[in-house]
Amino acid sequence: MAHGPGVGLDGQGQVVDDPRPMRITTLLVSVAAVLVCGTVAAQSTEPFFSPDRVRAHVAFLADDLLEGRDTGSRGNEIAARYVANQFASFGLKPGGENGTWYQRITFQQTNRTADAGTITIGGPGGEQSYPHAGDVLIGLNGREPKLDISAQLVFVGFGVEDARFKLDDYRGLDVKGKIVVALRGFPKGLPSEEGAHIAAVKAKAAESHGAIGMLAITTLQAEKTRPWKVVLQYANDPDFSWVGPDGVVFSEAPGIRVGGLLNGPAAEAVFAGSGHTLAAIRKEADQNLATPRGFTLKTRVRIQSESTSKRVTSPNVVAILPGSDSKLAAQYVVLSAHLDHLGIKTVPSDDQTDDDHIYNGALDNAAGVATMLEVARAAAAAPDKPRRSIVFLASTAEEQGLLGADYYARHPTVPITQIVGNVDLDMPLLLYPFTDVIVFGANHSSFGKLVADAVAPMKLKLSPDPMPEQGVFTRSDHYMFVKQGVPAVFFVTGYANGGEQAWGEFFSKAYHSPKDDMDQKIDWEAGARFAEANYRVTRAMADSEVPPMWVRGDFFGDTFAPKGARAPR
Repeated sequence: MAHGPGVGLDGQGQVVDDPRPMRITTLLVSVAAVLVCGTVAAQSTEPFFSPDRVRAHVAFLADDLLEGRDTGSRGNEIAARYVANQFASFGLKPGGENGTWYQRITFQQTNRTADAGTITIGGPGGEQSYPHAGDVLIGLNGREPKLDISAQLVFVGFGVEDARFKLDDYRGLDVKGKIVVALRGFPKGLPSEEGAHIAAVKAKAAESHGAIGMLAITTLQAEKTRPWKVVLQYANDPDFSWVGPDGVVFSEAPGIRVGGLLNGPAAEAVFAGSGHTLAAIRKEADQNLATPRGFTLKTRVRIQSESTSKRVTSPNVVAILPGSDSKLAAQYVVLSAHLDHLGIKTVPSDDQTDDDHIYNGALDNAAGVATMLEVARAAAAAPDKPRRSIVFLASTAEEQGLLGADYYARHPTVPITQIVGNVDLDMPLLLYPFTDVIVFGANHSSFGKLVADAVAPMKLKLSPDPMPEQGVFTRSDHYMFVKQGVPAVFFVTGYANGGEQAWGEFFSKAYHSPKDDMDQKIDWEAGARFAEANYRVTRAMADSEVPPMWVRGDFFGDTFAPKGARAPR
């Protein structure tokens, strides 16, 4: 799952003296297990979902030798070839470009120089400079390697606009040529998924009013959800943007030249002389449906930073299982899972007590890819082939901002108008015998009933979003299909039967850390069960007479597919 720091421009094993021989053995055993299990499965006429097969895929992809599968890395390329060879062994057809398994994407990677930059705030309270990664974070802009921008500041509340929810934080404000200061997130009490989207596009809102930059300040709720010390872990990560076929670096809001986050004294300083305090604004914003009014500040800001950029490539891996129904085969359902993770890095961490700096991403998201591979194998081996065609997409650069999925949704290898639905598999928590599933986005389309009916024979229940404060809906690859008008959901294990505790412990101890590795007590039976659930859902999508549809009056359907067919609410 993408971490989304919001900075503007947007292992059971025993300890051994030398773990590398053990890892190499694990890698070879993993491959052998997958090949043997695949041979056995081919002899069966019923779908069988093997815990050993799921484990073998995860063990390979999360092995230290792949070094965390970072975007553009050798480990990521090895992972991509592994997935492509699995697709080939199932008898699927290449779904990438030029008859290959790959859709290769060029990215611009932007890194900070030794001089990471400063934010200087001046006004009635005097002038103070704050270095990057202290009380401020400065966003990277690959289009401007040397930034030195000064401008007046304007507070814009949450900085959001939406007619349906009567949000208009820019009314009466002149922000042209200025840098806006906005609260992170969205007003409390808004539906979490709609609110997450509205917050995700606030840079575009600022750009539409002529602003040239955006600084974000944390709310009380945001500080609880993602404390500043957690945000700082991503302070020196590079920034990635995909490069289009025309060679142009993509940005949704290119007019926003600079962005950043302010904390503590830096956040307080912007309100000097305004008659308002940060504490009072945060208190107001913490009330239900509160939308603090904006006002012109009496402070100015100067933002300086330097960066260097280079071009790297990384592939989406794509396979197709052609549909069997002559009337429906031209329609596609997409099952996706991101293949990348965070690579190798050293960051400040309270619980990092050893020398392990490899972010293996066993559950995030080798487990999702393993699930997708099991579904692909079962669908290809089924005697009754799916009626619609199925696209299996192992995407890249999800951790960099859902970039591989965004590129695919904008440059699909099949017509986007013929993609009727997407199910995304990201970070299924296979640590307990789950009895329910969470399907983020299910209430926006007929996916809700489809999923419920598909998994009912397994005695699985659908549960509502238990963590709306995390804004999960905009933090995984399905969101990029939604933005192209495709009904899409994000599928994970639920909070029942020990799930809530497991999720809490994972987020606090292993998420986006070297501890997300094969040393976790992973329940491989749960992995097989999760694969079965997703096979049932994928087949339901592919075989139903009517494809998934947005429900009548839905926010996302009306926003991104206003002319499409509708399901009753």
